[in-house]
Amino acid sequence: MKEISIEQLKVNPVTLIGGEWALLTAGNKENGFNTMTVSWGHIGELWNKPTTVVYVRPQRYTKEFIDKEDMYTLSFFPEGHKKELSYLGAHSGRDEDKLAKTSLTPVFDGDSTYFEQAKLVLVCKKLFRLPMTAEAFLDKSLIDSFYKAGDFHEIYAGEIVKVLVNE
Repeated sequence: MKEISIEQLKVNPVTLIGGEWALLTAGNKENGFNTMTVSWGHIGELWNKPTTVVYVRPQRYTKEFIDKEDMYTLSFFPEGHKKELSYLGAHSGRDEDKLAKTSLTPVFDGDSTYFEQAKLVLVCKKLFRLPMTAEAFLDKSLIDSFYKAGDFHEIYAGEIVKVLVNE
């Protein structure tokens, strides 16, 4: 992996996150880690910093790791990994070693974990966390569509501190 500046990154975030998906990973080799597939999120500018915003439901095992660690990563993959990303999004690391059911190889980089096969990795330092609430929704139909169980996401914003691309 080669480190580039954020200014060198040329991506369409809607395609990258919504279309191709990503693995959100928190934790490290020393304390353990977990990963989950995400297809909602943002890449942009906040508080004069390049940032990502990710959403994690309270029941997700990855939430335990993102809550206790300062860093998280978003790993984006070339074509051919959708089946593995789908598996990782549908199974919990709390119940099994779900990574063992894939061909993905974790890379431990200090306090972060990402994947060798990724085409792009955003290493983020957690800045902000806020739970969604029913009262905050202006369009209440979204609650019926996405939160029938009342399991509202928590919102995490992180500063992009490193951008890695696979050469």
